[in-house]
Amino acid sequence: MMEDATPSDSIEFPAGREGVTLSGSLFIPDQSVGLVIFAHGSGSSRFSPRNRAVADFLNRANLATLLFDLLTAEEHDVDQYTRQFRFDIRLLTERLVGAIDWATQYELTSGLSIGLFGASTGAAAALRAAAERPEKVAAVVSRGGRPDLAEEQLPEVRAPTLLIVGGHDDMVIELNRQAALRLYAVHKLEIVPGATHLFEEPGKLEKVQELARDWFLKYLRR
Repeated sequence: MMEDATPSDSIEFPAGREGVTLSGSLFIPDQSVGLVIFAHGSGSSRFSPRNRAVADFLNRANLATLLFDLLTAEEHDVDQYTRQFRFDIRLLTERLVGAIDWATQYELTSGLSIGLFGASTGAAAALRAAAERPEKVAAVVSRGGRPDLAEEQLPEVRAPTLLIVGGHDDMVIELNRQAALRLYAVHKLEIVPGATHLFEEPGKLEKVQELARDWFLKYLRR
């Protein structure tokens, strides 16, 4: 773990019961009002262009961000061929919980409220992590998420949760609608018209950025 990280840095930190070391990118703007930890989707990494675009947008709104690899380099290489880790929600949740615990102890982020931004299967890990750390997670945003993969933990989530789905992503819309019925926490389902699963259409990812920014600023400010 880096003890002398600057406000914008590549970092390594321990996470998970196995004691693995994960790599991440931490950016802390001046006057940060909260920290958003990203959980990427199936087969992706901290270099996901969509998540990095969202992170850059949040940084401009004085929100710190931590993007990190939920898998080790070796696991990622194996997963590219076998896909054995990308749907292991238990493992992904454990790693995300490890990142949350690390951030609450790290001197540059320990005073910040924590939000989670999950995409695809990463959203399931984010919701399960929020259920496991209700005292530490203050807000959750899911982009094109699979909350159904966290179905049993949904009633235990206490953090206000925003579910963002593309208007043309019919199957995922229904999965999110069903998940919303199991959420007791403050929540909202936001459907972005004209967007598909990856929000690749012009202006659609920008809409996701705006929705996420407003949600996090509302619930992460102390």
